[in-house]
Amino acid sequence: MLLERQAQLGQLDQLLSEAMQGRGHVAALLGEAGAGKTALVEAFLARVGQGAAVFRSACEDLSIPDPLGPLYDLARDAQWALPRAIDDRQGQRLPLFSDALEVFEARSRPGLLIIEDMHWADDATLDFVRFLGRRLANTHMLLLFTARTDRSEGQMRVRRALGEIPSGNVQRIDVPLLSEAAVLSLADAAGRDGDAIYRATAGNAFFVTELLAAENVATPPASVRDAVLARAERLSPGARSMLDAVSVFPRRADAWALRGLCGVASAGQLAECVSNGLLDDLGDGYAFRHDIARRAIEMMLTPSHRRAFNQRALSALQENADVATARLVHHAVEAQNLQAVRELAPLAAREASRVGAHRDAAGHYEVALRYADAMSMEDRARLYEGYAFECHLIGRIDAAIEAQGHARRLQQALGDRLREGDSLRCLSRFAYLVGDRERADLFGAQAVELLETAPAGPELAMAYSNLSQLAMLAEKLDETLLLGGRAVELAERLDRPDIVCHALNNLGSAEQWLDLASGRLHLARSLELALEQNFQEHAARAFTNCACIEMNQLDLAEAQSFLERGIAYCVENDLATWRDYMRGVQAQLLVRRGLWDDAATVAHDVIDNDATTALVRYPSLVALAKLRIRRGDPSAEPVLEEMKRFLDKGMELQRLAPYAAVMAERAWLGQGDRQEALGLIELADSLSPTRAVFGELAIWRLLLSFESDPGDTAGMAGPHRMLLAGEWRGAAALWAGMGAPFDRALALLHGDEPALREALEILEGLGARPVAQHVRALMRRSGVSHIARGPRQATRANSAGLTQRQMEVLQLIERGFSNKRIAEHLTISPKTVDHHVSAVLGKLDAVSRGEASAAARASGLV
Repeated sequence: MLLERQAQLGQLDQLLSEAMQGRGHVAALLGEAGAGKTALVEAFLARVGQGAAVFRSACEDLSIPDPLGPLYDLARDAQWALPRAIDDRQGQRLPLFSDALEVFEARSRPGLLIIEDMHWADDATLDFVRFLGRRLANTHMLLLFTARTDRSEGQMRVRRALGEIPSGNVQRIDVPLLSEAAVLSLADAAGRDGDAIYRATAGNAFFVTELLAAENVATPPASVRDAVLARAERLSPGARSMLDAVSVFPRRADAWALRGLCGVASAGQLAECVSNGLLDDLGDGYAFRHDIARRAIEMMLTPSHRRAFNQRALSALQENADVATARLVHHAVEAQNLQAVRELAPLAAREASRVGAHRDAAGHYEVALRYADAMSMEDRARLYEGYAFECHLIGRIDAAIEAQGHARRLQQALGDRLREGDSLRCLSRFAYLVGDRERADLFGAQAVELLETAPAGPELAMAYSNLSQLAMLAEKLDETLLLGGRAVELAERLDRPDIVCHALNNLGSAEQWLDLASGRLHLARSLELALEQNFQEHAARAFTNCACIEMNQLDLAEAQSFLERGIAYCVENDLATWRDYMRGVQAQLLVRRGLWDDAATVAHDVIDNDATTALVRYPSLVALAKLRIRRGDPSAEPVLEEMKRFLDKGMELQRLAPYAAVMAERAWLGQGDRQEALGLIELADSLSPTRAVFGELAIWRLLLSFESDPGDTAGMAGPHRMLLAGEWRGAAALWAGMGAPFDRALALLHGDEPALREALEILEGLGARPVAQHVRALMRRSGVSHIARGPRQATRANSAGLTQRQMEVLQLIERGFSNKRIAEHLTISPKTVDHHVSAVLGKLDAVSRGEASAAARASGLV
């Protein structure tokens, strides 16, 4: 009997109806383990009948997920040869996913794709869901998946995947626990003590079902585990042993595997397990009715029995060439078959990497390395190299550095100069990603020095390009062009387009300050080559540098275009490092455009992830520093401290310039040391390769010191050049045309009284309270009278522009919730709550939570 699920069924019916009309959706059924998500799916399918083409799959609780495992299930239902498609597409995921979309859409009926237990999904499957989610809106498809709402890493990854699908394409459907009334109703029908069952289960549908089915009516078991075990003990010895064997298969045991495992006699024993309600007969396999029950049986196995069952499962599965390698690795590890692990885990890692499941590839390399002592030094070095590469792609740079260091030491012992030199080049790159410029330079130079003693090959070409990149990042333009040209020449001679692509990126990024047209041309060629050849990391880097060039040139529309395309590319190719770096740049763009709440949200998505490296965090830190200074948020200090720590390990202009700018703004507001800020600006000026780089800092120097000489303004962006020449009206007009309100207000501050009043109005509208107060002080000192005091508190509250999430936070503040309770209630991180609370206080001009609550009540917000 399915109780209290009519609302959810109605939502699913509506979504399928819309899919039939060509408006596809992703539907996420979310609830705790045992809440009844699968039962809801079954009930929905019974209502669908023949009205849709159904493709069904599920993720498995393997120690390391099977890349694209659910897609193989879906493809089987669609009679689509997925392995051949992967080979045809050479592992490139976007063409493969496009093929899948075409296969599932090419039906006379709407397509209903079901993936259960998404919290166990691999990276590639999550990317497939993202891909479909971004393209379903105009299809006749409904993608329905189930996922738990616990705080596991898997569930967090599902949440991030949903967040990267356009909100209009996603419908989240909560599957709540059963109410006390529903449990009492079910218990009454079964003649049981409903109060006792509700106390024991809290309304968990699976737990309720198991306790109602317990044999002892008078005294129900103390736990679901006891109920499952009690039912298992009623089986015959042979069926009980069969149940144990099935328990070592995550999700399901294929019928053919069980025949190989237990022989023909297994059929009767399996039937007994099914008749006793412990297993479901799936036709071609068997599965426990819920993973909770499977785990209860598996946990009762002795270690020796568990190893034995897994070894037999491994042997049976190895007879079928179509079984995914990840499944074999799982059973090999559980069986402690070390020889099989050494053979299978590296193969599984390469297979996962090939389809872009980099997190899972790293996991398989970890397993292989755990048992690598008996392997040769050369094989171990290759394992460490592979592991380091996968770790760096998923942002685990510290692990990448450690693994690459192991590989280098083994290569030294082997006397392999080429591979050692390449390891040094990788260590240079990884050191830069964690913000250690000094070690990046050291490793980079050592790589070239070592490789130049061996015959010139691709390792040396890439080492030259790496040094060219480091020079470009330090604004050493001549060195960038020299080393980059050397890399291109050698790479073209060796027919290595990947290295050519990397070097062209460096050349184009440096040439923006010397010959903008040439710089854009080289970057465009680098991006085109990367996309054409599927050089994913090079493509992400090209998107990033193209966007940054346009940001420097103040072509904000073009910068936004590159960022949108680049972030989408990284999302679909699981390139977390570059995705988050570009998100930080996007946050800076949103700050410039006056979309401050959106900017803060984007920046916090990056900053709140503790695993994000220093380099990736930096653009988001810049955006947050500006916001917090302009809004008067006292939490600006730790952000500035983190920015400064980045400079301590190597001074780069691209890091120094934004830090100098925010410190100058702080000093201008009277919150920092003016001479320190001017000193930072002078240091940046001394490091600038051309005056074109220096425009924004020259403006801040002028605001801090009106008598300062702007110097040569040739090559600077238009509004900077005009303002430094005293043409404040023209500068303000240019900023207005770009949609950059704060910069426009700063330009107007150089003007007459009407311009000052207009600037003050803009700053009030942005919520830049400390800046507005400072402008009022400047106006008073200039003799301006009748200056607006700013909107009253109630008016501010009503026009504060609180986002929907901030309104939710405000309502919980008013109810007396702590930040921790708010985080739990809204299922977001405590750091994100801190950010929202800070924003709410700032927008309501409140210094405490109590004052915010009072302001909200006074204005009718709550």
